[in-house]
Amino acid sequence: MGLTLDACILILKEHHLLKSSAVQDKVSQKFTSASYDSRQVTANTLFFCKGENFRPIYLEMAKNNGATVYVAEQPYAEGKGMHALIVRNIRKAMALLAAAFYDFPQDDLFVIAYTGTKGKTTSAYFTKGMLDRVNDGHTAMSSTVERVLGPKPEQHIASELTTPESLDLFRDMRTAVDNGMTHLAMEVSSQAYKKNRVFGLTYDVGFFLNISPDHIGPNEHPTFADYLHCKLQLLVNSRKCVINAETDYFNEVYAAATITTEPDSVYLFASADFPAPEGVKIDFRYQSEEADLSKSRFKLTAGTLKAEQLRITGEYELDLIGDYNESNACAAIIGAGLAGATYPDTAKGIANVQIPGRMEKLDIPGHGRVYVDYAHNYASMVALLSFLKKEYQQPRILVVVGSPGDKGVSRREGFAKALNQLAQRAFITNDDPGFEEPIDIANQIVAGIDPQKVKVTIELDRAEAIELAITESQPGDIVVLAGKGSDDEQKVRGVNTPWPTDMAVAKAVAARLRG
Repeated sequence: MGLTLDACILILKEHHLLKSSAVQDKVSQKFTSASYDSRQVTANTLFFCKGENFRPIYLEMAKNNGATVYVAEQPYAEGKGMHALIVRNIRKAMALLAAAFYDFPQDDLFVIAYTGTKGKTTSAYFTKGMLDRVNDGHTAMSSTVERVLGPKPEQHIASELTTPESLDLFRDMRTAVDNGMTHLAMEVSSQAYKKNRVFGLTYDVGFFLNISPDHIGPNEHPTFADYLHCKLQLLVNSRKCVINAETDYFNEVYAAATITTEPDSVYLFASADFPAPEGVKIDFRYQSEEADLSKSRFKLTAGTLKAEQLRITGEYELDLIGDYNESNACAAIIGAGLAGATYPDTAKGIANVQIPGRMEKLDIPGHGRVYVDYAHNYASMVALLSFLKKEYQQPRILVVVGSPGDKGVSRREGFAKALNQLAQRAFITNDDPGFEEPIDIANQIVAGIDPQKVKVTIELDRAEAIELAITESQPGDIVVLAGKGSDDEQKVRGVNTPWPTDMAVAKAVAARLRG
């Protein structure tokens, strides 16, 4: 690993990003580390002045710690005596230089990428489960929940972002390659394109799962059109594209894929009874055979010759309950097939996949059944509650939910809408309030809830809210702890505060109730 100053200059010039440079001595100097965090800088580091909140003092700290060159969108007096590369877009520059610094690790991995408002994490885990069966456990993963950089348990690392910053992403890829990993299943968020975290990266297979309003707000996407545009970039940057034909805005999604990809490299999938959009053929269909509270079973069939050639059709069973997961499973099976896996390895590999924070269940004698799920927006909440309502034959549903601060403002209205449609009781609480006032977030959710349909309690202490919901529940009721899944932190005013996880709190409440 490493990069010379002259190589940096050539790469930036090639992509028309370099505005000016100030070179102090030989351009053949090689940098042995790279960072955007001044606290992590060591001798001979390439430093990136990144972020809306970047302060010149960070560059001074980096210089004092050993950085010898900085990349920024403007020159800084604090960098006097350092090599300076002044660029038009710091995030694009960092992504390109990061890939080169880590010697283009994506070239040594078969990369399968997922985007969508919901289903990315589930699909990534399903893909890893199937590919691990055929490559002896050498599938890396980058997900909302964790980053898997090697086959050993200690090489599983909790995630901070759905898609890491570019420098972290390419470092992770290089680590994965060095650890013998051959495939990578990754989630790609809309913010990854908005913030140029994956600029210059091409995927072997790119998936568009679905789209619905989310991440709309002052710190994220200004409009839905911008959100959709960022999502579509994944298809533009994929060698093969796979699209859920049932997605909203299908025409725009399909056009984005076919503009840059040969038709034979674009695959469509849908449920068995979904009518094909005009002028296209559905390559794969999935037929639900049984989806209950213990298993999901479905059949995958091929509708075109190119689909048949993948040899992945047949009967499938999932440990993850919920009929809405069959669509995610279908996508993942196609991804595994395009990576070379075939039936029945795909069926055996997906059958027992468990996903942290997804539909974790706890029965509490004398009270209701508790489900912990990561459902964190309107679409995922409606899918979850609709399934539970159907399977339990119209139970009373109590929901504990909050909404993050500083992002996803549209989720607040979405949660209220979902609760109005499907719940009878709601406990509005904290979920990563960030720099916003928790009570303001809670009040925004409550403002959209119809008090004639849903009884509401605001309890900002999440542990207390969980206890109130469980204690109030009666046998036959369903208590849903939504949003955080297996997350073990609360993000409060820039500090990652330890949180025992929703399930741990629920188990503690159950123990107290048992006496």
